[in-house]
Amino acid sequence: MSDAVSALPSARALLREADYLKFWASRWMGSLGSQIQSVTMGWQIYAISRHTLSVGASAFNVSLVGLITFAPLFFLALPAGETADRHDRRKVLMFCYAGEIATVAVLSWAAFSGAATVPLLLGSALAFGASRAFFSPAMTALGPMMVPRALLPRAIAWNSLAWQSASVAGPAIGGALVAISPGAAFATTLALYVAAAFALLSIRRPTKPQVQPGSRLELVKEGLNYVWSHKVVFGAISLDLAAVILGGATALLPAFARDVLHVGAQGFGVLRAGPALGATVVGLFLTLHPIRRRAGLTMFAGVATFGAATVVFGLSKLLWLSVIALAILGGADALSVFVRQTLVQLMTPDAMRGRVAAVSTLFISASNELGEFESGLAARFLGAVGAVLFGGVGALIVTGVWAWAFPALRKADRLE
Repeated sequence: MSDAVSALPSARALLREADYLKFWASRWMGSLGSQIQSVTMGWQIYAISRHTLSVGASAFNVSLVGLITFAPLFFLALPAGETADRHDRRKVLMFCYAGEIATVAVLSWAAFSGAATVPLLLGSALAFGASRAFFSPAMTALGPMMVPRALLPRAIAWNSLAWQSASVAGPAIGGALVAISPGAAFATTLALYVAAAFALLSIRRPTKPQVQPGSRLELVKEGLNYVWSHKVVFGAISLDLAAVILGGATALLPAFARDVLHVGAQGFGVLRAGPALGATVVGLFLTLHPIRRRAGLTMFAGVATFGAATVVFGLSKLLWLSVIALAILGGADALSVFVRQTLVQLMTPDAMRGRVAAVSTLFISASNELGEFESGLAARFLGAVGAVLFGGVGALIVTGVWAWAFPALRKADRLE
């Protein structure tokens, strides 16, 4: 990054890019909607399941949302990356928004009519996952097209802030709306998806990448080879997979809110907002003070802190301490994610960003969605508290193993 750009406040620099602001608004509203939808689906499945099932079995049902959402991504991620590198990225995103709007419209109808069932909710998660398989690579690859390369690290920080701030507001809003009516929560999500699609439509800058020669299979193979041959990229992406798949406790928050901390739906919303609150604070700090040195060590420190805070959350019996632990793990995760995203996007040429983003999305979603499933499965045998403690300790072990196995990532210095 040039000294001239570094001297400019990030807001002033990015405010000059009108299309980036539209992109940011679309990303924020879409993220807010997905957070409200996620909170509502999790609470509704848990509440329906508890009519006939135990705490552990109900938590397991909630964890199935993550597994089912991930399933189509596993099969579609690589073709989706190739699609984002071959076709107009904005058009790809519009098709994805259309699928998400249709899915949440069904959920809203079912909630208002009293027709919501666990199979219907899980089926909606499958449809949402298919849409997200194409959405994430296209959105990630579109972002760098909205700003000059010199502003890319700052834009990545602001992109993270859009997600994290939506993740703070989303669970709180979702928890409040669920307490009133799940239908109201789904209807709010529907409105947000529609607004996000209109913001994306207003972008005027060309959004079609330069198409590379070769068959679809050759392009997919080229993207995989690129990730594998660049050990900093592969190490950064796989670290997120290994740590979060063990340390993620999101799927168990309904069980903690209802049966461990006894704080109900409102407390559940507060707990869900905890990680995003910490991540937003860190994200805002990074927009003003980008990391300049020791990027690799910073990333490992973030993952280790994430694991330690997860252990504290698992041991806590107090709402305020639990929220603080969640905020710390959220901030630590945001720090490591910022380093990873910046390293990956700066090292990847634009013509390959969709395919590399697809691999990254596959790993990230595996860590998030399969991490939720792992937590639910562990809860069946260890209980909710035991499952969280198991995951936190596992994340600490992973940090040490990856620091040893990927010395190039550990030694990565400047984010330029």
